[in-house]
Amino acid sequence: MSDQPLVSVIIASYNHAPYIEAAIESVLSQAYAPIELLVVDDGSTDDSVARIQALQRTHGFDFRTQANQGLARTLNDCIARSRGSLIAPFGSDDVMLPGRLATQVAYMRDKPEVGICAGNIAHIDGNGASLSKRDRERAFRRLDFDAVFCGDQAGAPAPTLLFRREALERVGGFDPSIRLEDLLIELKITQAGYFIDVLPDVLAQYRVHGANTYKNRRFMIETVMATYARFADHPAYPQVCARFLNSMLLKCARQDKPLARELLRQLPLRHWNAKTLRALGRLLFA
Repeated sequence: MSDQPLVSVIIASYNHAPYIEAAIESVLSQAYAPIELLVVDDGSTDDSVARIQALQRTHGFDFRTQANQGLARTLNDCIARSRGSLIAPFGSDDVMLPGRLATQVAYMRDKPEVGICAGNIAHIDGNGASLSKRDRERAFRRLDFDAVFCGDQAGAPAPTLLFRREALERVGGFDPSIRLEDLLIELKITQAGYFIDVLPDVLAQYRVHGANTYKNRRFMIETVMATYARFADHPAYPQVCARFLNSMLLKCARQDKPLARELLRQLPLRHWNAKTLRALGRLLFA
């Protein structure tokens, strides 16, 4: 095993007591052996700490608690003290499938141009039951900066991201000022010349529950738009922003009409399309 690279798995836990044990146990059950597991509780107010401590006493992984600092700052702190050449930040509410890390490490071995390796996901509910109707089979894809920024292909699912340490260090790690960290770090790493390779293999289970970040529409819109603004000099910047606003407008038109009206006012008339008209229909008649 001496030629196998060490993988540092980082779990930042915040109020995910019902799910944190399954997340940790899925890392401990990996078929790949050289793993360093670092778990940090980021100021939880539920019983997450007690649950993690019980597992830590049995398995001996690195566990620390702290006042709430946010995910990006916590990840940067953990990366700085980790030893792996490959880094896997992992959600405290998701589940790794047993062969995930072995598959990704083997794939990345002779591909120094790949800064991030990802894979497909299966969806589960809060109790771990399958939500297969949400699942999609997706082919292998290699993403460069334009592919990530313009969204021409399906992106890289967050629960499967495996980073090359040198790529993270080259771009200065995660940015604490952007609280949805995945999109910005992917753009920074691909802008630096690396690729994101997304394998067709299902590597993790993504848990759908009431506290998922994507359900906070306003927060998501503000953060994604702030991320895109970092690349405002890109020729496609107006189109990228308009496409995202149209997509969120359509979603909000049914569930959050006041927010949808705000988005409509932000959308220049020249960027109206079929989604805009469908959203208008929902606003007026639904």
